[in-house]
Amino acid sequence: MKSYILLVLFVILLCTEAAIVHGDGHKGNEGNGNNNNKDDGNHGNGNGNGKNKGDNKDKNKDKGDKKKKNGDDELDYDNLSPSASGQERAYCKGKGACYQKTLVCPSQCPERKPKKNKKQKGCHVNCGSKCEATCKWRKPKCDGYGSLCYDPRFVGGDGVVFYFHGAKDGNFAIVSEDKLQINAHFIGTRPPGRTRDFTWVQALAVMFDTHTLVIAANIVSHWDDNVDALRVRWDGEAVNIPYDGEAEWRAKGEEREVLVERTDDKNSVRVKVSGLVEIDIRVRPIGKEENRVHNYQLPDDDAFAHLETQFKFTSLSDFVEGVLGKTYQPDYVSPVKRGVPMPMMGGEDKYQTPSLFSPLCKACRFERPSGVASI
Repeated sequence: MKSYILLVLFVILLCTEAAIVHGDGHKGNEGNGNNNNKDDGNHGNGNGNGKNKGDNKDKNKDKGDKKKKNGDDELDYDNLSPSASGQERAYCKGKGACYQKTLVCPSQCPERKPKKNKKQKGCHVNCGSKCEATCKWRKPKCDGYGSLCYDPRFVGGDGVVFYFHGAKDGNFAIVSEDKLQINAHFIGTRPPGRTRDFTWVQALAVMFDTHTLVIAANIVSHWDDNVDALRVRWDGEAVNIPYDGEAEWRAKGEEREVLVERTDDKNSVRVKVSGLVEIDIRVRPIGKEENRVHNYQLPDDDAFAHLETQFKFTSLSDFVEGVLGKTYQPDYVSPVKRGVPMPMMGGEDKYQTPSLFSPLCKACRFERPSGVASI
């Protein structure tokens, strides 16, 4: 009987991955507004002209602050009751600069999740070295720690910018440790005369305990800002994130709560897995100008919708692995060459996984509990 259950789970995961990678057959964004998002063509990095601000910023970061690199303190707090004026408060627990301090949200953004969720800044509590509560838009910051954007451009936990191209239709472990693994599925194209693929991240699989949460961009022929191109699956089942009210979906695992909430009307969410990770995700296309500037030579019937993400980890072990994960190791020293337009990071052979849902790679550390199938 146990073998039969494992076989059924294996088939469900396999079918789910096929649906995610191929977009469930959708061309769900068949609008006419293909380049509604403003784009000056400088976001992509395929020709080395992409933004590289983080490479200079990292010189001023405190590399010796291991707590800051791991981000453990930043999200380590308890929610307190709001103040008399309605401003939310947080009690910091991490044993760093903010230990046992109470942070109060500013009057300009008294709530972490404002009632007009997508049109106002939210209160961002940082119990790490900054020890502050500030007003911020709840979107991925592509020059911030733990970001993964563009033609994959990373900013590591050490603040160093690097590029990892992977391969078209490949799957790679972004983070892998005992409690958590995050894999990414890459899409791409290789114009005639190129020696490598142009690639972007189309889907993420967040694996923990016995569960898998998938966030993916639909296959989009013509981009329309007014059509949602983002989809979510929880343990193989499609999830609908409401547009109204709290605009969120929750699930309770064996040990952790999972939250997916919209941070804009369409194509933008924040994902939280309690005690592990918070991820800001946005779906965007490759616009016509970006395509022209970088000579991607994309077909007219594919906008190459992909994810821009920023990760904040609650707790990572010192032995964390993955393309991004290893940059959070306490004694990690980046091998990439500084001061060049595209500092490259290798590791495709170490971090490639057999599928989006597989925890298996040469350097991966995550293991499913016994009795749970992996592919």
